[in-house]
Amino acid sequence: MPLYRDEGVVLRTRKLGEADRIVTLLTRQRGLLRAVAKGVRRTSSKFGARLEPFMVADVQCFEGRTLDTITQAVTLGAYGPPISVDYDRYRAASVMVETAERLSDGAPAENQYTLLVGALRTLAAGKIVPDLVRDGYLLRAMSLAGWTPGFDDCVRCGAPGPHTLVTVQLGGVVCEECRVPGAPRLDPASIDLLRALLVGDWDRAVASDERARGQAAGIASAFTQWHLERGLRSLNAHANRSR
Repeated sequence: MPLYRDEGVVLRTRKLGEADRIVTLLTRQRGLLRAVAKGVRRTSSKFGARLEPFMVADVQCFEGRTLDTITQAVTLGAYGPPISVDYDRYRAASVMVETAERLSDGAPAENQYTLLVGALRTLAAGKIVPDLVRDGYLLRAMSLAGWTPGFDDCVRCGAPGPHTLVTVQLGGVVCEECRVPGAPRLDPASIDLLRALLVGDWDRAVASDERARGQAAGIASAFTQWHLERGLRSLNAHANRSR
């Protein structure tokens, strides 16, 4: 049918002509969708603000030959404003939506959509440190995509843990016999934090210290970029800026 409805998260936008935008959304039913929103850059636009990054909307679209056109948008989750006014939240959300786009550039994946909406909702609420929300999202998104990291038994030989050596290329912790040259040794608290982030145990995650968070963030970032087979622009840009 030429006219359809779906709900989606706005991942990014770019200008088109003088008043239009191309909006990239991750939708519940259709997966990744790129559609034109006509006139949304005009101050008189009725739904331009509903199609900003990190917003969740129910959209009505008309199928086109190359790009579909968004004809209506109703806000389902106004996460854009509280995220965009805080740099740390914005930085975390940028990494999350770029990851979602990279993982969803294919068949629809409703579980990825649901995970991203929940992560943006948590981020917008501001009750959990943005970096923890980001790292938890990265680990769980990669797990949904089929790359579940292992932080208990040795991922190479199965030797019972606990282990503190991590090899991203092998997918998690390894024992002393299976160690790879250059593999970092993490604090036990950092391994525990990675376990908590993977299952969404926020009580344990929030109780972690700064050292554990820093080590866990490095593993979450490296694990994600290894499996995506190239760096995340948003993650690397923010890392360079903080140097």
